[in-house]
Amino acid sequence: MNEVKSAVRVLEVLELLAQAEKPLALKEVVDELGYPKSSTHNLLATLVARGYAVRGEAERYTLNEAYRNGPGWICGPEARLIELAGPVMRALRDGCGETIMLGVLNNDCRLKTLERCSGTQPVRYESPLGSCLPSYCTAMGRALLAARDDGQIEHYLAHERIVQYTRHTLVERDLIRQHIAKARLDGFAVSDQEMDIGGSGVAAPVLNAKGETVAALNVAAISSRFAERRQDFIAAVKGHALLLSNRLGWH
Repeated sequence: MNEVKSAVRVLEVLELLAQAEKPLALKEVVDELGYPKSSTHNLLATLVARGYAVRGEAERYTLNEAYRNGPGWICGPEARLIELAGPVMRALRDGCGETIMLGVLNNDCRLKTLERCSGTQPVRYESPLGSCLPSYCTAMGRALLAARDDGQIEHYLAHERIVQYTRHTLVERDLIRQHIAKARLDGFAVSDQEMDIGGSGVAAPVLNAKGETVAALNVAAISSRFAERRQDFIAAVKGHALLLSNRLGWH
């Protein structure tokens, strides 16, 4: 069987990252695979740029959890978005101590979580990567719906199954519309225990160079801390969403 050496090396790096129980440093990858340091660094950089791998703290690499958990491939603009968002998400996490998430809407206007930066608090709130969540009752979903035109919002609400996940979930479509409209005016959206009791979040839109909303950045916290630091979290997520927007070319 004829194998292409460059393709084999890419696959072996991916397989190594998939099997690793913890993030790996460049030296560990080099030692394990026996590749030259410079070419190994280039391979890892390419995988990070394409969204297949993540470069974390202390320059350690890990497989993107989206692939490990199997929700589908991430490529093109989404991979670039994840790469640029990483440092911003870590800075936001370090500043507030809570879990940070990055999300987009799929073709059905449901929420897809692209990336997550786990909080440093012993007790924290998280949501799985790649999950296809309803947008009407999530902070990121509302922030993203707020950028859509009224026709798209109405189409989504007409086809989405409205479920009361908790006693706090908004299920009346008129109230949902009001919260989406408020998010459009405020520049952020809040979901307070609407998906899970004890979990709350605030999200702000991320814009590209054309001023189009392409993603949402979210601070997720247990509800008691969210209530205490609500205004701090709002200011932080808006500021870091603007920072990420600037990295995408918005000024």
